[in-house]
Amino acid sequence: QVQLVESGGGLVQPGGSLRLSCAASGDIFNIYTMKWYRQAPGKQRELVASINREGTTNYNDAVKARFIISRDNAKNTMYLQMNSLKPEDTAVYYCHANVQTTSLITRSDDYWGQGTQVTVSS
Repeated sequence: QVQLVESGGGLVQPGGSLRLSCAASGDIFNIYTMKWYRQAPGKQRELVASINREGTTNYNDAVKARFIISRDNAKNTMYLQMNSLKPEDTAVYYCHANVQTTSLITRSDDYWGQGTQVTVSS
């Protein structure tokens, strides 16, 4: 089993910053691509940013130049530095990881965290 735990959410004023963390634990042999998603009330879940094991990143156009995704492979942890936050960034942010749990087989599975609330409001 693999567990993903997000932290760092909260209430922040427009223009402020937050840093989210996603820590993976459990039966982990290798973590491939890690992603941040978000879901605002009444909207579909959307991809915010992704990062592969080598550090290649991709961003949703809505957050490009404001958010920075990173990871520490030694700690099995991913981060999302969110700057210049806007009210429209308000959402529950979810961590997603593609994980190979054993060296015996090459299959990898997808795991989700429970989400952390980010609210941007004055």
